[in-house]
Amino acid sequence: MADPRNELVQGTLEMLVLRTLALEPMHGWGIAHRIEQMSGAVFLVTQGSLYPALIRMKRRGWVRTSWRTTENNRRARYYELTAIGASQLDVERAAWQRASEAINGILSPRWALADL
Repeated sequence: MADPRNELVQGTLEMLVLRTLALEPMHGWGIAHRIEQMSGAVFLVTQGSLYPALIRMKRRGWVRTSWRTTENNRRARYYELTAIGASQLDVERAAWQRASEAINGILSPRWALADL
């Protein structure tokens, strides 16, 4: 049986990571788990896509890192949202809102060929 979880919509991973980190600093596994939780287990974030995204986000100054001890007493790299990252989250959230409204408008049953 196929896994009912989906890969993320292309281009949304960084926005979702920023949103997750707006809640609190987290290590990589925690970020992936939180996205899965917040999506109702619809989205699965693989480590193969998460860590390259975190590296890109760190280079852009959207996140900063520090080493901390986890709740399981393990040492892990934690990612934290920066002020630049918070601004980027606002930009990406607004762009997503515009795009989703446009797509919903196109998918709306109110459109008929005669209306165009």
